Amino acid sequence: MTGVEDGGRNDRRVGVYPGSFDPPTVAHLAVSEAAVEQHALDELVWMVSHSALGKGEIEQPPFERRIEVLEAVADRHGWLRIEVTELRLLSDIAEPFDVVIMGADKWHQIHEPRWYDDELDRAQQLGRLPTPAVAPRGDLPVPDHVRLDVDPVHSEVSSTASSDGAIHHMLDAAKDYVRRHGRWR
Repeated sequence: MTGVEDGGRNDRRVGVYPGSFDPPTVAHLAVSEAAVEQHALDELVWMVSHSALGKGEIEQPPFERRIEVLEAVADRHGWLRIEVTELRLLSDIAEPFDVVIMGADKWHQIHEPRWYDDELDRAQQLGRLPTPAVAPRGDLPVPDHVRLDVDPVHSEVSSTASSDGAIHHMLDAAKDYVRRHGRWR
């Protein structure tokens, strides 16, 4: 998948952007494009967990419909792929990749002690992460060495606001779903 594969050298660089993409927004795509460009990625995987850590169960749209919408997005971008995982910890999801993409809110969340057994566990889990690429979000600080350069207009875009009616932030495939079904949720 990345770096070294099956004992041979593979020079393809692959990143992962874990999330619910509920719904996929213009910010998800802008962050993805920035990561591909700034980290010289050949491919980026939007990794969707069946049950994301720290999030409740998403009932609408049904999981299968959300994946169809995401695949429609990926079909428009040759470097983007959609995968589904049962894994929940970011370190487990990201381990086989070259770069892990996240927003500043997730960056701060993964540093919170409540998600770990103790300080050693936190250090070990964070140490397993590949190169982080962190998109600014609101006024949350992001260390320069991990910051993605993304147009600031995207730092306030919210999937929650989009699903609650701000459909102008949704990607076209999600807007199409809303047109067919009358709403995202």
